[in-house]
Amino acid sequence: MAVDWLGSVEPRADEEFRRFWSLRGDWVEAPNRRRGGVSGVQRVQLMDGRQLYLKRQVGHLYRSLRHPFGRPTALRERDALLAIEGLGVRVPHLVYGGASHRPGNGWQALLVTEALEGFIEFGSWYASQPDERARHLVLQQLAVTLCRLHQGGWQHGCLYAKHVFVRPKGEGGLPEIALLDLEKARHRLSSKRAARRDLWQFRRHSSLSEADWKCLIYGYEAAFGSAIKGLRS
Repeated sequence: MAVDWLGSVEPRADEEFRRFWSLRGDWVEAPNRRRGGVSGVQRVQLMDGRQLYLKRQVGHLYRSLRHPFGRPTALRERDALLAIEGLGVRVPHLVYGGASHRPGNGWQALLVTEALEGFIEFGSWYASQPDERARHLVLQQLAVTLCRLHQGGWQHGCLYAKHVFVRPKGEGGLPEIALLDLEKARHRLSSKRAARRDLWQFRRHSSLSEADWKCLIYGYEAAFGSAIKGLRS
């Protein structure tokens, strides 16, 4: 069911949270229990035709030295989305991210993003793409995207094929890459360590051939400006 947009008047923070919380759509990621709470994702169709993805959480927390009593993971992902988009890396555009904590109810949190129009999940695209040149163009763009992420001080932290999306022909006819699911993204002091962890994780959780893996690594090291120990073995 399509819903009307929420209007342009700036409400108080709690009112804004409740208005977004009231949105309902189809579950694209069924609520699952972990981290001491529940998290799931709904797709919401707006009256103007746009689609939003709404990550809805109750008591779904992470803990750190800065937040020893817990903080919603949706807020960490919101912060990562904004920072990584600022690096020039394509991510889902943030519409709203916020949380509410009330005595007796605990934490509720929301992350609302716009759909990536025209993008395809990497694994599906790769499995159906027999053309080597097309694959290598996408892998080169992925290399550049990941290099920008890592040199900007970030590690994705969960770089599976299902979290990489491709638009085969973007602006100027070149493929575009977008990164999703940044819930586990972290600041890293070492860009090389971030590269090794993300890229090896991507290899384990994708179906890249040996030749295509080498294409990705060579492209990454060319963008990075130097070889990275441990990537070619």
